[in-house]
Amino acid sequence: MITIEFTERQQKIIDIVKEHEPITSEQIAKILKVTRATLRPDLAILTMTGVLDARPKVGYLYSGNKPVNLISERIHSIKVKDIKGIPVVVEEQTTLYDAIVTLFLEDVGTMFIVSNGYLAGVVSRKDFLRNIMGGTDINKVPVGLIMTRMPNIVMTYSDETVLEAAIKIIEHEVDSLPVVEKVETEGREYYKVVGKVSKTNITKLLVELGRQ
Repeated sequence: MITIEFTERQQKIIDIVKEHEPITSEQIAKILKVTRATLRPDLAILTMTGVLDARPKVGYLYSGNKPVNLISERIHSIKVKDIKGIPVVVEEQTTLYDAIVTLFLEDVGTMFIVSNGYLAGVVSRKDFLRNIMGGTDINKVPVGLIMTRMPNIVMTYSDETVLEAAIKIIEHEVDSLPVVEKVETEGREYYKVVGKVSKTNITKLLVELGRQ
């Protein structure tokens, strides 16, 4: 079995919940004098390992479980490469119209944009909607003009754990992460998109583990 060592802040969160349960994330953040966004990855770890119990409209409670169980052990052992899906990728010069058509044909919420074969940006449904409502000519404007560009893209790697990827998704409030391989060319680093991990991938994994 894997023994989980919590950080100092995570241990403080456990102590606060023990003393004040039920308590909301907003209340915990106020006690620790940090933002709720700062606490998201910590609370995700504590609930996924079974130490805390999160109840909608109630708050967090201390479950009393030891931070070791079969599900947490499996989550720590499963790698991104084990659950990654096929990414939807288009070139930076693709028009918004063609990109939108691809988005709906592939039924995804996020597209990864490449230039010369390497990751250049990310576009979500919200980005498309925002530009359509703004009157952008979708037949002329390339998707590269509306994408979130490198280096402001949150990525994951095949050898990272699913838990690490899930924490990134929660912490950065995104729906999907590109799975990348680092490539060095002429002294510069580039990233090749080799897959994706989304909230759906992770939810399916949790359902599968729960059924087991």
